Amino acid sequence: MTRLLSMLLSSLLLLQSLHLSVTDLVQLDELLEHATYHQQEFGDSFLTFLDKHYGSQKADHDRNHQEEKQDHEQLPFQQLPNQVLSHTHFFIGQRFFLDTPQQWKESQSHQYHYLLQTSGIFTPGVFQPPRHA
Repeated sequence: MTRLLSMLLSSLLLLQSLHLSVTDLVQLDELLEHATYHQQEFGDSFLTFLDKHYGSQKADHDRNHQEEKQDHEQLPFQQLPNQVLSHTHFFIGQRFFLDTPQQWKESQSHQYHYLLQTSGIFTPGVFQPPRHA
């Protein structure tokens, strides 16, 4: 049962990432019916049919065959993908303290030195941290 649920959710995620909906899958029979109509009436191959309805010949085909407009609206993959973009703004209330120039100088004047503490296990070699900052 877990495998079935995970496969269904994975396929749903795949369909949504490709901007496909369930209505597109249901309308695939309309696509096949309209393709057979084009093959019988115009002698088009399936690739020519796809080019006329989804490719470079789409504008010409829509202009020249207004009588098929109802059939063209029933074809799948005609809708544009909707992309929703939302911005979430949140602010964290904090007090900001501005340092005075004197405090800034004091914080910059500290010098930190690294003191190497060696033990018998580690011998000094090439890869050592800097000794003075």
